[in-house]
Amino acid sequence: MQNQAQQPELEYVGFWLRLWASLIDTAIIAALIYPALQLIYGKAYWSGTSLVQGPADFLLSFVLPAVAVILFWLARQATPGKLAIGARIVDARSGGKPSTGQLLLRYLGYYLAAIPLFMGLIWVGLDPRKQGWHDKLAGTVVVRNKPSVRFEKA
Repeated sequence: MQNQAQQPELEYVGFWLRLWASLIDTAIIAALIYPALQLIYGKAYWSGTSLVQGPADFLLSFVLPAVAVILFWLARQATPGKLAIGARIVDARSGGKPSTGQLLLRYLGYYLAAIPLFMGLIWVGLDPRKQGWHDKLAGTVVVRNKPSVRFEKA
């Protein structure tokens, strides 16, 4: 059994695991939002050419996901996708819980990181601390407990 004084070893979470977490989050958000948009706008929603079909579309597609993500980060330091892979967001300096300001800046940083051909997000795969530009901007890192290999006697 692990001594409570011992802290688990942490590792930075890289590009592919974070992509997987993002796909999980996207699937959850889509499963909740698209049926609601279908109810509100009908089948015409899918053939529309506008980025935003109306006020409900803006609220459900942009505002609600942003609020949900930030609330998850505040409550659990992770979205459901990050929780599924055992990852969490921490302050890059202290390793503690990030401030609300850091998390808001991190969310806005996603947009800046995505603008130049998603380079700021791809940067996670190139950076030694696995920080995307949004992490660097907010002073955060994404970590998880290092997997431990245990061998038991037969």
